[in-house]
Amino acid sequence: QVQLVESGGGLVQAGGSLRLSCAASGSIESIHAMGWFRQAPGKQRELVAHTSSGGSTNYADSVKGRFTISRDNAKNTGYLQMNALKPEDTAVYYCTADVTIVKSDSERARYFDVWGQGTLVTVSP
Repeated sequence: QVQLVESGGGLVQAGGSLRLSCAASGSIESIHAMGWFRQAPGKQRELVAHTSSGGSTNYADSVKGRFTISRDNAKNTGYLQMNALKPEDTAVYYCTADVTIVKSDSERARYFDVWGQGTLVTVSP
């Protein structure tokens, strides 16, 4: 199967930076789209950033100009660089991906909407 594991969360002061990583493990053949969502306490999960298989990106208006999504296909890893963090960025951040895995020499399987377990980002005033 396939797993996504996020890392890089933590406590940072407002104005600081963090880089989140999302590592995919398993018999990965390719990662297509990848995205980052977040969920703050008492709020719904929201899309933060997304990158398509073709490399196009889009961002929530609240993070445009501050966050950058990227990926290293050779490492099966995605990243979210977060700069100029604000207290309102405090949330659990989740990565999600659309992945093709190798099941055998002749069989592939595509998994849509694979999710990681989340990593907590806390931004203090």
